[in-house]
Amino acid sequence: MSAAAGTQTGSGSSEPTAGAPGSPATVLSNLQTAGGNWRSFAQVGPTYADCSAPCPSASWEEIYGVAYPSLSGNATMFDLDPKVPYADALFTAGLIGQNSPQIPDSDHTLLPTLHNFTYDAWFYVVTPEVTQALEFDISLEMSGVAGMTFGHQCNLRGDGDWDIWNNAAKQWISMGVPCNPAPGWNHVTLQMQRQADNSLLYESIALNGTTYTLNYESESTAAPEGWWGLAANYQMDSDAKGSPNTTYLDDFSVTYW
Repeated sequence: MSAAAGTQTGSGSSEPTAGAPGSPATVLSNLQTAGGNWRSFAQVGPTYADCSAPCPSASWEEIYGVAYPSLSGNATMFDLDPKVPYADALFTAGLIGQNSPQIPDSDHTLLPTLHNFTYDAWFYVVTPEVTQALEFDISLEMSGVAGMTFGHQCNLRGDGDWDIWNNAAKQWISMGVPCNPAPGWNHVTLQMQRQADNSLLYESIALNGTTYTLNYESESTAAPEGWWGLAANYQMDSDAKGSPNTTYLDDFSVTYW
């Protein structure tokens, strides 16, 4: 496996499209493709700071345009080869603002109007028995206003439940609802909201057609100076043995309004 991230073998589009007639929503589709503006890093405790390739703690890569396994014929493979236990690979797609050539929001007028977000994707785990966790996030940073990460973690090797990231406490909180991916492809849909006071509302998690209502609130934090943007994140966490792992994403979209 290559230590360099971002191997391109296919193409796709993440251009925005309007929602259904009468709906104010904008849908960014096919985010799993090369058009998703992906960047990637390793993260290792205790600080879990981003480590760019080449990184001594892990190597990783994305391969785009995968026809099998795939639902659309245009899936992306995410590969993680840890060098230490519990090493993570973070894959982040810039949607608006920084790291997004499609929607730069250079005048800083779009992000303050957005309050509702839907993260929708299909994922395939090759070896769930060595996958510590999978993370599905939306990150929003508005310099001088607020910063927030809507973090959702499928804790496969822990308690087997969904965890939610509490931004103020900087810790994962178990929601007590199961995350038991089926063999093959799994469909996850996450609903979340930035409330009027910039607090986070985790509304619901749906996995393979079963919806769990959360309505869990978390305070936001201060955004780093100069940071402005919206990103979708996908993260793979290795187990205590640092076992290699491969997963796939397909039909990945983010909707906002």
